[in-house]
Order: sequence, then C-alpha cells, then structure tokens
Amino acid sequence: MIEITFPSVLILITAAWLLVRTAAAVRNRKVNWRQEAKLLTVYCCIAVIARLVYFPWHLENGRIGTLVFDPERIRPLWINAVPFVRLFDRYEGWQRNLFGNIAMFIPVGLVWPFCFMKLDSIGKTVLAGAAFSLLIELSQLLFYQRGTDIDDLITNTAGALIGAVIYFLIRRLLRRRKTE
Repeated sequence: MIEITFPSVLILITAAWLLVRTAAAVRNRKVNWRQEAKLLTVYCCIAVIARLVYFPWHLENGRIGTLVFDPERIRPLWINAVPFVRLFDRYEGWQRNLFGNIAMFIPVGLVWPFCFMKLDSIGKTVLAGAAFSLLIELSQLLFYQRGTDIDDLITNTAGALIGAVIYFLIRRLLRRRKTE
C-alpha cells in the first residue's frame, strides 16, 4: 500500500512539466517567454484538476487527504459505463458533483485553444478536453477509493464545450471588431 499526498503529486506534475518545457526549449533552441507564460495556464488547469479529482474535498486534520494505491484492493474495478444512470441520483453532494465536473473543465475549453494553435475549432478543443477527461477516468482505475464514470466523462466534456464556445465566440467578436 502506498499513500500519495497532493504535494507529492504536485511535485511530480511540476517535474514533468519542467522536463517537457525544457525539452521544447532545447528542440527549438530558444525560449518563447510569451508562449511559456500562456502555457502556465495549462499547468494550472492540470494541477487544479488533479487536486479536485484525486483527493478528498474535506480536510483531514487540516490537511488534504491522501490517495491510496493498493494493488490488492483495486479489484473489483468500480466502473459505471452506462450513461445517466447515476448522473441525477439524489445523493448528498450530487449537485456539487454534476456542476463541479462541468465547471472544472470550462477552463480547459478556454485555455487550451488559447495556448495550442492546433486546437483551432470548437470540435478539436472539445475532443482534446474529452481525451484529457478519459485519461483521468482511466487513471482512477488504479485507486480503489476512486471510480471511473461515463457521467464524469460526459460532464467534463460538456464543461470543455462551454469553455470552447465562450473562447471562440470572444475570438470571433475580437476579430470582427479589429476589421471594423
């Protein structure tokens, strides 16, 4: 059994981020500081989503609780592959879960097309958000306290869609304003 703390996950995310950004700088033989500043918003999205998805919301003794990896307790896997079966269940916190999943991914739809030129349409941005959500859902299979739920994939993707619509609407309005 391995207990994983949020600070250790944040250190891992930061180390991976610095490694990738350093490799990009070496490959390009220069650093575009403006682009790096924009990309910090992507880093923040990843860090905040990791906190919200993997770790308990309530504090334990004033600290964020731990995530436990225990290979002996992984099975049976907790997977809900049937859409909308539990989405509107009236359990305590269902609204926070529903609207929280949507709100958590709105920044993905806003920030990612701003930072990545290849995400030049709502469809591509939503697909990237859905892929990121799928990665998160599949990674939760490693932790017996977490579950993989198609409803989370749907609501996260809806959040990315809302963010992308807002981003591309603002971009269109700004471009229209420029040509006037």
